[in-house]
Amino acid sequence: MSRLYLPAMAVASCLGMGKDATMGPLLAGSRRGLRHVDGFPVPLGALPEEIPPLPAALGRWECRNNRLLAVLAAEVADEIAQAIRRFGAHRIAVVIGTSTSGIAEGEAAFARHARTGEWPEGFDYRQQETGSGALFLADLLGLSGPAYVVATACSSGAKALASARRLIRAGLADAAIVGGADTLCRLTVTGFGALEALSPGPCNPFSANRAGITIGEGGGLFLLSPDPAKIELAGLGETSDAHHVSAPDPEGAGALAAMGAALADAGLSPAGIGYVNLHGTGTALNDSMEAKAVAALFPQGVPCSSTKAMTGHTLGAAGAVEAAFLWLMLSLRWNPDGRLPPHLWDGVADPLLPRLDLAGEGHRLSRPAALSNSFAFGGSNCCLAFRRGMP
Repeated sequence: MSRLYLPAMAVASCLGMGKDATMGPLLAGSRRGLRHVDGFPVPLGALPEEIPPLPAALGRWECRNNRLLAVLAAEVADEIAQAIRRFGAHRIAVVIGTSTSGIAEGEAAFARHARTGEWPEGFDYRQQETGSGALFLADLLGLSGPAYVVATACSSGAKALASARRLIRAGLADAAIVGGADTLCRLTVTGFGALEALSPGPCNPFSANRAGITIGEGGGLFLLSPDPAKIELAGLGETSDAHHVSAPDPEGAGALAAMGAALADAGLSPAGIGYVNLHGTGTALNDSMEAKAVAALFPQGVPCSSTKAMTGHTLGAAGAVEAAFLWLMLSLRWNPDGRLPPHLWDGVADPLLPRLDLAGEGHRLSRPAALSNSFAFGGSNCCLAFRRGMP
């Protein structure tokens, strides 16, 4: 099968907007972005900057989620323009993962209507459509290839990469703009609150004292291309537990199978992996099953960390945001010393979990390949394998 590469990447989270702003805080283990936001009872990973509104000509797509996608696209505008010249606008797909889309705008509109009996000027119910992100980006970039959204909860951003790869390998596209974006809204915060899954403070993954997730917002966007580049999408693995609507298989069978499939797809062994970005939500069941799966696949240990302790859980964007972090870790330009993002927690190990080699100060990437885990409600699992490509 043809090899595919990731020549361009854009990222935004509460750590910063763009690669330059992200890299320092990520390697330093910064929690500066986790803060209290007006109207919410727990700290959240809110973006550190205002996002400019869309141009008037694209007003029908106006929502915070699409504005974030526009910011991400601007960061890799040159590479996208080159791809359009290389492949043609009709041969580039757009695949985006999300779970919130324009829900925040719908919440505000319904609140206004309940209060005044009138809808806000310019409100359109289509702002809330899950699929709007991909159609918006296609419109923004002038692309006419396949364009759609993947919405598999917390694995959406990772599964978007899997879907884009299938489109290219099936001959339906030559390249793809692919990733994910999710922005804060009350539905997700109150929903996870109703599940009693929110941590009262910053999340504490794999600790005996873990108390739930911290929700964040952010996005990651890639150009996926057959042209050799410095970072390769080497492999991926997808599985479905179908164990429970919200709880994972407690033994981590689906997670283990997804990681194993990603390694096999990439032609790698566990010994060839230098780092694993853990799904690591800080919930009791997720951390338990993931620890079992990682320990089973890497009995000799592998450096790993959950970056959600810095960014919060960006939900439908998490797979893309954390894949972006993997891209940065492997990049000799952005990370010449091979430093790893530290695992932030209180250091109180859960005696019921296998011990993992959680990255701290001094951990370095010892192999030119890494994994990123994304596990979702309903047992929708995805593991991505990245490695350094051309020198």
